Amino acid sequence: MSTPVPSAPAPEPETGERRGSALSIEGIGLQIGGATILKDVDLDVPAGSLVGVIGPNGAGKTTLFNVVSGLVVPTAGRIRMDGEDITNTSVPARARAGLGRTFQTSSLFPRLSVLENVRLAAQVALGGATSLFRFPTKTDAATLTALEKLEAVGLSHKLDTPAGDISHGDKRKLEIAVLLATDASIVLLDEPMAGVGSGDVEGLVENIRVLHRETGCTVLMVEHHIDVLMGLVEKVAVMYSGSIIAYDTPQSIMADPLVQSAYLGSAA
Repeated sequence: MSTPVPSAPAPEPETGERRGSALSIEGIGLQIGGATILKDVDLDVPAGSLVGVIGPNGAGKTTLFNVVSGLVVPTAGRIRMDGEDITNTSVPARARAGLGRTFQTSSLFPRLSVLENVRLAAQVALGGATSLFRFPTKTDAATLTALEKLEAVGLSHKLDTPAGDISHGDKRKLEIAVLLATDASIVLLDEPMAGVGSGDVEGLVENIRVLHRETGCTVLMVEHHIDVLMGLVEKVAVMYSGSIIAYDTPQSIMADPLVQSAYLGSAA
């Protein structure tokens, strides 16, 4: 596999005083049935940063996201969010604390309209219940927030379309709009470009930039489209066989012989 050329220069990491950690993954290990899935994973994600995670299939990327989001309990190590230990907290508790996530497959409500999907997220973020029976008006706070976020991702023309009827690329944009409406402070994006047509990639990349720029949230992103990811993130973590083998700027990662051998070479 040849080394892709980044589509655009990646932003340089912040200089000067070091930003505090939004997410600290400390010595995380996971064993299932005697098999080691994750081993001694350490990753510090600075507040407000946009960090990518790459690695070959089976490297443990999605499993790591499952551990961070609370779907899987690690057998070793600790996870801190804004300095607080969340290793044993529930998925809802992490969401309330500001952790948001997208999945490789869509997690939208397919029978609800595009607007209703985002309005529900906004309703919860504003302190309301997740109910369709609030008889929303065109001027209630949740609806106004939803309309604003849908305009930001370019879906204002599909407000009344059922989420299950829009294209895969638009579903990804809708997921970004939902995250914008939740006001999540830390966002995990699990292969946002998966299954997206080439014509939708540029728009989705811009949506991720909007998410990061407008909310100031911290983004940790798994992506197989390396050329896209390298032009988007500040730093890249490389996973291989359940461990992180490198964590550096995109330029340094692409030039790292260990990375080229383990990921970009024969192991890819």
